[in-house]
Amino acid sequence: MGKRKELKLEIHESGKASKSQKLCGTNYPVCISFIVVNEFCERFSYYGMKAVLTLYFINYLHWDQNLSTAVYHAFSSLCYFTPILGALIADSWLGKFKTIVYLSVVYVLGHVVKSVGAIPSVGDSTIHIALSMMGLILIAFGTGGIKPCVAAFGGDQFDEEHMNERRKFFSIFYMSINAGSLLSTVITPILRGNVQCFGGDCYALAFGVPAILMVIALVVFISGSGMYKKSPPEGNVLLDVCRCLGLAIKNRWMSSKYDSKRKHWLDWAEEKYPKRLIHEIKMVLRVLVLFIPLPMFWALFDQQGSRWTLQATRMNMAFGSAFVLKPDQMQMLNALLILMFVPIFDVVVYPLIGLCRINLTPLKKMAVGMIFAALAFGAATLVEVNVMKTVVEPAPRGQCLLQVYNLADSDVKLSIPGSNLFSQPIKSYEDPQAYQHLELGGNNKTITVGINHNGHFHECRETFTEQKAYSLVLHSKTWGIVCQLATDNILKSEKMEAYLRFINTRSEAVNVTMAGVDFYIPADYGISPNKTVERNEYTSVRCTSGSQDFSINLGLLDSGASYTVILKGGSGDIIPQKMEDVKANNVHIAWQIPQYALMTAGEVMFSIPGIEFSYSQAPANMKSLLQAGWLLTVAFGNVIVLIVAEGAGLDQWMEFLLFAGLLVAVCIIFSIMAYFYTYVDPGELDKLFPDKTVNEDEDDLKKDQTDDTLYLNSIEKSTNM
Repeated sequence: MGKRKELKLEIHESGKASKSQKLCGTNYPVCISFIVVNEFCERFSYYGMKAVLTLYFINYLHWDQNLSTAVYHAFSSLCYFTPILGALIADSWLGKFKTIVYLSVVYVLGHVVKSVGAIPSVGDSTIHIALSMMGLILIAFGTGGIKPCVAAFGGDQFDEEHMNERRKFFSIFYMSINAGSLLSTVITPILRGNVQCFGGDCYALAFGVPAILMVIALVVFISGSGMYKKSPPEGNVLLDVCRCLGLAIKNRWMSSKYDSKRKHWLDWAEEKYPKRLIHEIKMVLRVLVLFIPLPMFWALFDQQGSRWTLQATRMNMAFGSAFVLKPDQMQMLNALLILMFVPIFDVVVYPLIGLCRINLTPLKKMAVGMIFAALAFGAATLVEVNVMKTVVEPAPRGQCLLQVYNLADSDVKLSIPGSNLFSQPIKSYEDPQAYQHLELGGNNKTITVGINHNGHFHECRETFTEQKAYSLVLHSKTWGIVCQLATDNILKSEKMEAYLRFINTRSEAVNVTMAGVDFYIPADYGISPNKTVERNEYTSVRCTSGSQDFSINLGLLDSGASYTVILKGGSGDIIPQKMEDVKANNVHIAWQIPQYALMTAGEVMFSIPGIEFSYSQAPANMKSLLQAGWLLTVAFGNVIVLIVAEGAGLDQWMEFLLFAGLLVAVCIIFSIMAYFYTYVDPGELDKLFPDKTVNEDEDDLKKDQTDDTLYLNSIEKSTNM
C-alpha cells in the first residue's frame, strides 16, 4: 500500500547499528512473535465480529434482508477504502509503529461501542442503531488503517542478510491469519446462539469477545515496543503520482492548440517531473485500466458473508441428531478450502495444464477464476430455487396472506366478495391449502366471509391488516359456524428451531410441557400462542387436562417449520393431529458445499495470479500503488452489491442469476482487454533511463521488501482475511 522503505538499522549515539535480539539459536528477531500474536488476535477480532453481523442486523436491529445486506457490504467496502488513508498516515506522518498503535486504539473503541449497542437495556432502537453504525465506522478505519502497515512492519524487523527468514516469517504470519479467522468463525456463532443473555441470542457477548481480543492484540503489540526497528516516515509515492497526474491534466487543459503536441497526455508534466517517473506512471495506468472490470468478481465473492449466510438460515443444518451447524459458521468453509486448494493448484493442477502445453498466463488464470465464481452463483441459484419451495413469502403492501382450517363436522365452501379464493370445498380436518393472497386495497379492511355448510349459509366479519398472515379457523356449533381469526407466524426460526401452536377442540383446557416450553390451550377451540421449540423427535409429550395426565406423540418437529397441532378426543384421551403451516428446511446445508468449492477455486485462480500480474508489470517503487488499486477493486465490488441489494428488488434466485450473468459478461470484456495487453519487463527501465538517482543497493533492498509484503498481501486477500 504505502511506499515501502528500505530496511534500516537503528543507529545509537556511538554510530554503530544495533542488532535485534534473536529467538533461541535462530536468525528470527524476538519481536516478530509479538507481531504474529497481534495479527492472530486482530483477525480473530475482525472476522469474529463480521461472522455474526448480518444476523445481528436482521434479528436484533430488525432490518430486512436487503437493508442488512446493503449495510454489511457498505461496511466491507469502507474497510478496503481506508487502507489508502493508513498508508498515507504511516509513510507521510507517523510511521508504521505509531500508525498501528493509534489506529488500534480507534479499532478497540469501535468494538466497545458496537458491543454496548448490542445491549438491549442501553437506550431504544434508535440508540442501538446509532451505536452500531458508529462502532462499525470506527472498526473500518481501524482495521483498514493498519492493514497496509502490519505486514510491512514485520518485514522491517529482519536484517538485510536474513531474507530467507523474512519469507518464512510471512508464511507464519499467513498461518496466524488463517488460525484467527477459522477459530473466530467457529467460536463467535456459538457465543451468539448457545449463550442466552437479555432474553435472547447474546450478541453483546459475540461482539464483546472480539473486543477483548483486540485489546489483547494492542497490548501484545505495545509490549514489544522496545525491541522493534522503527523506520521514520519519508514521504509517499502515491502523493508524488497524484501531483504528477494533476500537473499533467492542468497543463494539458491550459495548453492552446498552437502548443507543440505530446505523444501522451502525461508528457505535459515533463517540465517538473523526470521522464522515468512519467514512464513508470504510464506502466501503472495500463495495469489499472485492466483493473476496471475486476470489482464484479469481488461483488460475488464477498456475498459469502451476507446472501449466502441468509440462504443457510433457511436450510437444514443438522448432521444427524448430535450436531447442528449454525448458518454463520459456514463461512469457515472458504478458509478451510483455500488451505487445501492452494497447494493442490500449485503442485497438481497447474503442472498438469503445463504438460498439455497450454500457456496459462496470470490474465488467463484470472479469466478462468471469474468463470468459476459465476458457476458458484449458478450453483447458489439452484440451491435457492429449492430452498424457496419451503419459504412463505410475506404479502406485499395492500395484501395479506390467508389460510383456512375447517374443524367443522363436514365440508365447507367459502365466498369472499370480489375474490375467487377458496372456491373449492374444504374438507373437514384436512391440512390447510397453501396461503392465498387476499387483496385489501389499503392498510386494513373488514371483510364479510360467506360460509356454506350443510346447505346453510353463514357469515362472519373479520378485519385484516396488510402484510400479515392469518388462519381462519372454522368450527361448528348447534346454531351454525363459528369463525376465529388467528395471526400466524410465517418467518423461519433463525436458530434452526420449529414454531408450534395448539388448537384445543376439547371441553377442558390443556397444559402441554415440552423441552422446557409450556403451552396453555383454553377449552372450546382455544388457540395457544406460537412458541419455538428445539428440533427433535417428541414421542412422549406430557399433557395435563383437569386432574388427568396424558402423553402424546408429536413425532419430529423439524428446523424452520411452523406446526399447528389440533388436540381432539373426549374426557379419557387426547388425540393430536399435526399440520404443517410452513414447510421445514428440507434442503441440507451440504448442498452449499459445491458453491463454496467453486468460489474458492475461482478465488485461487483470480486473486493470487492478479497480484502476481500487477507485481510483475510495475516498477519497484510503484508496486505499493498497484496494491492500493487492487484493494480498491474489493471496495468497489462491495459497492456494487450495495446498489443491487437496494435497487434491483429481485427475488433472491434471480439476483444470484443476475450476478452470475454480469460476471460472465465482465469476463468476456476482461478477456478481450487481456488479449490486447502486451506484457512488459520493468527491469528494462534501467536501460531506458540509466541516470536513475536512486542508489542501486537501496533500490534492490526496497524491491526485496516490497516483493515480500505484496506476497503476503496476495495470500491475505486470497483468503479474504
